[in-house]
Amino acid sequence: MVEAAEPQFKEYAIEEFLVRSEPYYRPVGDEMELFTAAYEQHIPVLLKGPTGCGKTRFVEYMAWKLGRPLTVAKDSPAQPVNEGEVRVPLVTIACHEDLTASDLVGRYLLDANGTRWIDGPMTRAVKTGAILYLDEVVEARKDTTVLIHPLTDHRRILPIEKTGSIVEADDRFFSMHILQPSLPKCFKGS
Repeated sequence: MVEAAEPQFKEYAIEEFLVRSEPYYRPVGDEMELFTAAYEQHIPVLLKGPTGCGKTRFVEYMAWKLGRPLTVAKDSPAQPVNEGEVRVPLVTIACHEDLTASDLVGRYLLDANGTRWIDGPMTRAVKTGAILYLDEVVEARKDTTVLIHPLTDHRRILPIEKTGSIVEADDRFFSMHILQPSLPKCFKGS
């Protein structure tokens, strides 16, 4: 009799999302000051620009520049954090039409010990005060974009329907949305 291999699910530590070295970025205006002001006031930012113009590099640079003490969510021997190291986790999610709400907030998984809840990348970012970077947010399905609304207004909460819980965003949480200047999904042909 052949035993089936038990699937292994890797649970990423938030430390794996750190920007550890300074990315190259050359400012072209007052974008750094505007981003910093929005970050300090918890005002979500939407960046719009063509492919290759530096939107992602700018976000990576600002995550590095706005370094702060790290909240350790899980020990990770592969990615040790030095005592007093100051970095901001940057959680990037590429949005697309197949991305589900469960992909963002989390899901129940079966393992040898029964059923357990695994937080998705959005939930981890909200809990640990990371910068949540949603790339091509207009490509996401309606059931996923609905999750973003209460995070981007004065409530700063993430309702998790499957667990019946509401997660309040860590005070350091920041939401970034990126899109390219093309037709929104609702105007595209089916």
